[in-house]
Amino acid sequence: MTSDSCLHSLFLIHNKLKILPEEITNLRNLKGLYLQHNELTCIPEGFEQLFNLEDLDLSNNSLTTVPAGFSLSSLVRLNLSSNQLKSLPAEISGMKRLKHLDCNSNLLETIPPELAGMESLELLYLRRNKLRFLPEFPSCKLLKELHVGENQIEMLGAEHLKHLNSILVLDLRDNKLKSVPDEITLLQSLERLDLSNNDISSLPCSLGKLHLKFLALEGNPIRTIRREIINKGTQEVLKYLRSKIKDDGPNQSDSVIETAMTLPSESRVNVHAITTLKILDYSGKQTTLIPDDVFDAVKSNIITSINFSKNELCEIPKRIVELKEMVSDVNLSFNKLSFISLELCVLQKLTFLDLRNNFLSSLPEEMESLIRLQTINLSFNRFKILPEVLYHIPTLEAVLISNNQVGSVDPEKLKTMENLITLDLQNNDLLQIPPELGNCVNLRTLLLDGNPFRVPRAAILMKGTAAILEYLRDRIPT
Repeated sequence: MTSDSCLHSLFLIHNKLKILPEEITNLRNLKGLYLQHNELTCIPEGFEQLFNLEDLDLSNNSLTTVPAGFSLSSLVRLNLSSNQLKSLPAEISGMKRLKHLDCNSNLLETIPPELAGMESLELLYLRRNKLRFLPEFPSCKLLKELHVGENQIEMLGAEHLKHLNSILVLDLRDNKLKSVPDEITLLQSLERLDLSNNDISSLPCSLGKLHLKFLALEGNPIRTIRREIINKGTQEVLKYLRSKIKDDGPNQSDSVIETAMTLPSESRVNVHAITTLKILDYSGKQTTLIPDDVFDAVKSNIITSINFSKNELCEIPKRIVELKEMVSDVNLSFNKLSFISLELCVLQKLTFLDLRNNFLSSLPEEMESLIRLQTINLSFNRFKILPEVLYHIPTLEAVLISNNQVGSVDPEKLKTMENLITLDLQNNDLLQIPPELGNCVNLRTLLLDGNPFRVPRAAILMKGTAAILEYLRDRIPT
């Protein structure tokens, strides 16, 4: 027996490999092959000869395709994340033992229907792709975690949910969902549901029947649940939804709100939204300027909400100051703002400000004058630090700054924010978490996933905010 046939694991990480030597396919006893962080553009023929291979990591390469014949009968874990894959071959479904498939950070627009027949699959990661709809999973009875955040999924239907009997974690954050179907209650095992940063305006009361440990709703235009209830966390939201089940369905104002938030206006300016709902809505028009007739349409009406999201705005419309006496909610998300002009800083009644998905890297100190601001959403921008001005707005209850490049936080300054309940720092560049952050005892929701720090470990993060804060306090040097 040659010595190479005894090799069980082979690590070729960070080697700038552009092609793999074909001799690798002769290592018939190989169980683990780790090729991440190279420059591979293709998978060589003959890989299927590695019939004992259980763990294959090809993440962080430059793969554009997976060959059609690619099927490894013993494979349990396959990592294809951070490549340039536009599709997956149907043959992948031939891997009857595959439990863990990671295709995060690719260019996938669809998933082969054959994937839905993979009975062994337990963990499926499809985050940061270009999926427009959720696949159906009729045979994936063992699927425990489905991660499809940061895609372009617009609809969630009963057909997508009815087979997910074992699902524990469903991550749908940062998509374009407008509603959640009543059939969500079919997911009786569900423990973690992430719906943050979608376009959801109302939730089905039946959601309250689930035994969720974690429900994320930040960054949605939810009008049917008061913000203070949402800020109190998962159990309070579920309790509130359960209390509504006893009522005779949604009342009329709920249904009007839902329609106004989800149906595009037929006319240039949605006058019904102005007069009935007090919303000035000019969203999703791809415009670089808000036309004057939008502001003119307000006339003498009271306006409490402005929605100029999903446009191409490079600056905040100057005429927004005309509404400074009454506006409490402003949504400028999904635009091209690289700076915040002083017009915004005079809206003294502002309580909710949505600036996610812009090009912001700083905030002006004049925002200190927003003396009623409770929630600010800065996710998906270009911040490298937590903007200094936030520490000087004492009314802030929720700061959402996920998916930026924040490299550090100042626990002493955070501690002075006595009303801060929710701090979302997910997917940033935090290399370490200062133990003193544990002294911010008012925090009820602290989200830190997706940062490069080593401690606290994932097992601690999964236990929730109270456990994280306690862990950090225990590490403060005495």
